[in-house]
Amino acid sequence: MTQLAEAGFDELRGALEGTVIGPGDDGYDDARRLWNAQYDRRPAVIARVRTAEDVSAAVRFGVARGLEIAVRGGSHSMSGASSVDDGLMIDLSEMNQVTVDVDARRARVGGGALLRDLDTATQAHGLAVPAGMISHTGVGGLTLGGGMGWLTRQHGLSIDNLESVRIVTADGSILRAAEDENPDLFWAVRGGGGNFGVVTEFEFRLHEAGPMINYGLLFWGLDQGGDMLRLARELIPGLPPKFSVVPACLNAPPAPFVPEQHHFQPGYGLVVVGFGTPEEHAEVLERIRGTLPPLFEFASPMPYVALQQSLDEANDWGHYCYEKGLYLEDFTDGAIEVITEHVPKKTSPMSAVLFYRLDHAYSEVDDDANAFGGGRTDRYVMFAIAQTPVPETQAAEVAWARAFWDALQPHAINIGTYINGMTESDDARIRATFGPKYDRLVEIKRKYDPDNVFHRNANINP
Repeated sequence: MTQLAEAGFDELRGALEGTVIGPGDDGYDDARRLWNAQYDRRPAVIARVRTAEDVSAAVRFGVARGLEIAVRGGSHSMSGASSVDDGLMIDLSEMNQVTVDVDARRARVGGGALLRDLDTATQAHGLAVPAGMISHTGVGGLTLGGGMGWLTRQHGLSIDNLESVRIVTADGSILRAAEDENPDLFWAVRGGGGNFGVVTEFEFRLHEAGPMINYGLLFWGLDQGGDMLRLARELIPGLPPKFSVVPACLNAPPAPFVPEQHHFQPGYGLVVVGFGTPEEHAEVLERIRGTLPPLFEFASPMPYVALQQSLDEANDWGHYCYEKGLYLEDFTDGAIEVITEHVPKKTSPMSAVLFYRLDHAYSEVDDDANAFGGGRTDRYVMFAIAQTPVPETQAAEVAWARAFWDALQPHAINIGTYINGMTESDDARIRATFGPKYDRLVEIKRKYDPDNVFHRNANINP
């Protein structure tokens, strides 16, 4: 297959405005590198595209030659799906333009843009798109799976704020999908992942946010985990949506505000982000302190873009990563018992467990409005992230995450999981995640990708 691709390089080069990179070309190793160091894939050819027409030509080229196709946006795929051995990688990284229409409160975002590209452009006008929490994440992969973060309680998922997409389908067609054009495809791409084509442009609605927000981090030791989670159970659901609070099981950072004796020590934290007034934020922090005094804390106003970058270093390129996720209706006593039993068993200080609260705007969207594979009732989504700096220690952390996930299953909402947190996407879990929507997704997949060209994802098999 590699030889077949190499024979057609000149043809592909001639068809693209962008760049074609092969194994013998300068920059090949950098171009094929993935965020998750666990995966070391060697594509037969990389098409670094610049336009929708480039994407169309690359898709036609790959299909005509029987090459397996992978699509790379931000390269944050936990399962390494952004690349492929001996196939074609379509690299969207140069399609990272963001255009903001302030009056219409709309942003047009290239399919290869990162969250930092989106945030920089929109925050220049005090506006934002609800998106993820790590700024070097790709907008495309995040959005197609749902997209959740600090603004979800106020404005829903990324897909709930999507107006239209421009997409290249498996036959190379360039289509617009929106409520008024190809509405079946528009429904499917909002939560159905990368199953239906390569999105080259997203059009989002924008909301006021920032430019300054109020930030607080409070930290407790391992022996206080149950108390912290019970505090979170009582506190978080009652807060107005202008607050976003993330309970986290993590190691204390070696930051200046952390007393030296706590550096790298495991424990439990609450990240409290307020989009209201400093006084309202201070009142919530005081309620927390008054109930459960922390070992240490940090509180300060900060730019929204700094909030969006606050987890970047801990989730930087080059680590060995694995993830398990599920939904919890609440921090029940049984769930807390499992969490506090398993958190101390992790051995890597880089591993962490995060819980996002999903309610208010998230729950106000009709479950059938789009293909998102998670119910719209109030809940938490859990991410157990096993992360190590070297491969030798990864197996133990993966085993920890799997055992933790297994033990928490009896307390979970049994509808699969968020597909962006699905490292292992077997058919049974995908069906469970999409539930009654699965058959509709299959029909749309048959219409736009009957040969399953785009299958390196949480795959809907036609």
